[in-house]
Parts: sequence; structure tokens; C-alpha cells
Amino acid sequence: MKIGQTSLVVFISKLVGSALGFVATIYFARVLGAEVIGIYSVIIALVAWLGLAGRLGVSKAIKKRVSEGKSEGEYLAAGTVLLVSSSIILSVLIVLLRDPVERYVGAFNQYSSISVVWFLVLLLMAYLSFSLVTSALIGQRSVHIAGPLRPTRIAVQSVVQVILVFIGFGLVGMLLGYALGTILITLLGIVFVSGQLRKPASHHFRSLLAYAKFSWLGGLKSRAFNDVDILVLGALVPQNLVGIYAVAWSLTKFLDLFGVAVSQTMFPEISNVSAQESVESAAGLIEDSLTYGGFIVIPGVIGGTLLSDRLLRIYSAEFIQGTEVFWLLLLSILFYTYLQQQLNALNAVDRPDAAFRVNIIFVASNVVLNIILIWQIGWVGAAVASVTASGLGLVLSYTLLAQTLPLSIPFDEIGRQWISALLMGGIVWGFENLIESAGLIQHNFATVCLLVGVGSFVYFVFLLAISTKFRATVNRNIPVDPPYPRI
Repeated sequence: MKIGQTSLVVFISKLVGSALGFVATIYFARVLGAEVIGIYSVIIALVAWLGLAGRLGVSKAIKKRVSEGKSEGEYLAAGTVLLVSSSIILSVLIVLLRDPVERYVGAFNQYSSISVVWFLVLLLMAYLSFSLVTSALIGQRSVHIAGPLRPTRIAVQSVVQVILVFIGFGLVGMLLGYALGTILITLLGIVFVSGQLRKPASHHFRSLLAYAKFSWLGGLKSRAFNDVDILVLGALVPQNLVGIYAVAWSLTKFLDLFGVAVSQTMFPEISNVSAQESVESAAGLIEDSLTYGGFIVIPGVIGGTLLSDRLLRIYSAEFIQGTEVFWLLLLSILFYTYLQQQLNALNAVDRPDAAFRVNIIFVASNVVLNIILIWQIGWVGAAVASVTASGLGLVLSYTLLAQTLPLSIPFDEIGRQWISALLMGGIVWGFENLIESAGLIQHNFATVCLLVGVGSFVYFVFLLAISTKFRATVNRNIPVDPPYPRI
């Protein structure tokens, strides 16, 4: 399967899964309220951080070593042993630290007679199992399978959660739905893992750990960007504000889907080319990842800024107070998307040491800034911290990547994406004013759907018209003849 087609498969599957998650979150917000969303978000953030501790970079090491095409069965077996051992150790620690964990989560006992620690153990086991399976698939260059598994998990989780909440399980139903969805999709993923586990030697463990000792901070970077603000907010502000922030953040992350799809698809390809040929030969693939990493997020930033009030109002009037936070988070996801592509490239060309340096600065700045700014200026400080840390990481990662290989940033193609996005924004703004002044549509959700549809079409057509490279990419990756001459 072509790289472009693989990216598209991964993106579409993520889009469908996230759309279902988006609808489910609207239902939860309207039925359960911002406080429950806040408690749930804090618990999921805790699971993610515990999962990071459980992986210790081993997941990334599995992807890298298996993608090199040597001793796949041995590396998979060694990685499985390491992840199972860490999950058992962490589960014991969670139970031993029951009292402080319950105090931190706080109001959970108002919604369940079962301690939150048992939900944490269940969710952690499911989380780490899923991570192992997807890492194996990506390492085997089955990104077109691993990619759809993640959004499929979200979709299954969302359906099960909605059913359980509708029945009356509330917050507990959301947590059980998360666990059941993850377990079901993990079992499905195991079916697609090729090859057999083989008895590993000590050098297989050493090789994984040697890579993991640098790459584990990449996971910490992701968690710091995704969840550290939720964890700090959970300790310093009311749970309803945490819930509003979490909703704004989930909308923002929706824009990162294509960037994630590109990085997941490109990692094994860049890794394989750099290992079989040379680091320099991988430069073209890296430039392609930078070209298309912002394909969705750039128009998303423009459109999200214009429609911020309408988007948040979908969840209920309570969430509109998150508009300022939403604007800042849109800017942070823009920086982070390109940071992610550059760090992905550094890891793929076997420079986890360089990625480590970027990650440690990003993580440290994000954590410190979150604590200081939330303490000083409230929940808006969390979004400011994300913007600042992402911008700093973006500059540093580019510097180190440019020192590693001859890299040319595709400013011309990125510029064309911005031009198309700004033209789209102008049309969407005018169309929204026309709808409001003429009273054509009264329902907010219908108006948002229409404006998003119009904006997406306009952006795609403009970009198709002004970008020769984009037209060529479309030509290579669609199965039918386009309605314009092939280049």
C-alpha cells in the first residue's frame, strides 16, 4: 500500500472514531455535566501517566527494533516480558497507595461505592495490552491495520459508554466502557500480528532498553502535552472547570488526527530507509511528513477560531466560558503538530538521544509553566503553558534535525496551505454572517455542520487549484480518475 494511501486509511479511521467520541462526549456533557467530565478526565489522565511509567519507552523500542526486520519474534517476546512485568508492579503500587490516590481524585466516592484504585488497575492493564499490540503491528509495517485500531477502540468505547450511561451507570459506566472497548480491540489486534514469539536472548533485552532509555521521554512529552494540564488543574481548580478545559482540549486534538496519521505511517518507512540506505536518503520522506503534517490543523486553527463559540455551545451553555482557552489550545496544537513530525523523524533515523534532549526541555517547561501559571492566573495558565512549551520544543527539534541530515523545510507548500485556509476563513465568516442576518438556520449544531462542510470543501478546492504537489499527491493516491487532467 502506498504511503499516501496508508496515511489516508489511518486518518479516515481516526476521523470516524473521533467523530463517534465527539458525539458521545456531547451526550455525556449534556446528561452528566462538566463536573463528571472533569473527574473522568482526571482518571483517564492518571491512567495515561501510569501507562507511560509502565511502558518506559519499551513500546517505541519495539516499533524501532521490529521495523528493522531482524529477530522480530525475539524482540516481540522480550518486549512482552518487560511490559507485563511493569504492569504487575504498577498495579501493586496503585493498591498500596490507595489513600492518597482516593484523596487526589476526590469526589469519585460520590458516584461509586467501589474505590477508584480498582478502576485504575483495570484500565491500566487494558491500556498497556493495547499499547503492546499496536507497537508490534507498527513495527511490522502494518500501519494500515494498527492505525484504524485506535479509532476503532474509541468508537467501541463510545458506544459501550453511551449504553452504560443511558442505563444509569453514570461515571462508572464511562470507565467500564473505556476498559471493555480497549480489551475487545486489543484481542482483535492480536489476530493481525504476524510471526511467532521466539525465546529472546539477553542482548535482545539490552537492545530494547538501550533504545528505550532515550525514547521513553518521547512518551513523557506526549503525556506532558496531553495530560499534565488536566492533572494540575485537577489539584488546583474546581472539577467543572477541568471538565470544560477537557472538552476544549478534545476539540483541539481533533485537528491533530491527520498529523498523527502521517507520523505513524512515516516512522517505519523512514526507519527502514535510513537503516537500509543512509540517513540522508530519508530526508525526502521527512520533508513530505512536514509538508502534510499541517494539512488539517492549519485550516482547523482558522475555522476553530471563527466558530469557537458555536463549537463549545454544542456541549451546552456552561462550556462557552472556555472560548479563550480554546483559542490558545488551537495555537498550541499547531506548534505541536510540527514538533511531533520532527521528533518522529529524529527517532526514526536512530537519534533518540537528540529527541531526548528536546523532550526533556519540553516536558520540564510544560510542567513548570503549568504549575506556576495555573497558580498565578487560573485555568487559562494551562493553555498558555502548552503554547509556550510547544513553541520552544518546535524550535529546538528543528535545530537538532537540521544538524542530523540535510533538511529543507517545505515553506512553499505550507504557505499554500495557509493561503487556502485564510481564503476559506473569509468565505466561512461571510457565510456565517449571511446565515445570522437572514435567519436561515436557527439550530446551532446544524449551522456548525454546514459551515464546517462548506469550509472543508473550499479549502480543498483552493489548495488543489494552487498546489501542483498536492494535485500530484491526489493523483497518486486515488483509485479513480480525477475531474481534472492528471499531471
